[in-house]
Amino acid sequence: MFWRNADAKLLRNLAAYRKTKNHSGVFNKLRNHYHKVQHIMWSTLTASDIHRDAVIAVSVRMPHLNGIVIHQEAIIEDDCLIMQQVTIGQTGDGAANIKRGVYIGAGAKVLGRIQVGKGARIGANAVVLKDVPANCTAVGVPAKTITPTD
Repeated sequence: MFWRNADAKLLRNLAAYRKTKNHSGVFNKLRNHYHKVQHIMWSTLTASDIHRDAVIAVSVRMPHLNGIVIHQEAIIEDDCLIMQQVTIGQTGDGAANIKRGVYIGAGAKVLGRIQVGKGARIGANAVVLKDVPANCTAVGVPAKTITPTD
């Protein structure tokens, strides 16, 4: 089905775009243009704004692509789960680096050049402006970090 796994199709398209972006030759230019057009199509269909130059691992899951905004300088590592209406943007000095296995809840905003540690969780509608350590949870506006207790 055309719509099934739209997030995986979009991320594969972005990876293919990055792969052909700096290559020369007529064939590579055509392939690059094809991936740009495909990116525009998927962005329009899903109402998302994910920049083509953002570094996003192919294993990242976005089950509801609606309203997701990702800045071009963002780096998102493997096995992350990003819900709908999430913004990963900048505050003037760059965008976030999101480590492996992070969960970002619906409506959350991750702003600025910050690090979100491995296995961290960001609650729904949280506004994250500071680093989140590994295996911690960030909730609230502005987000406060909750460390796990044993």
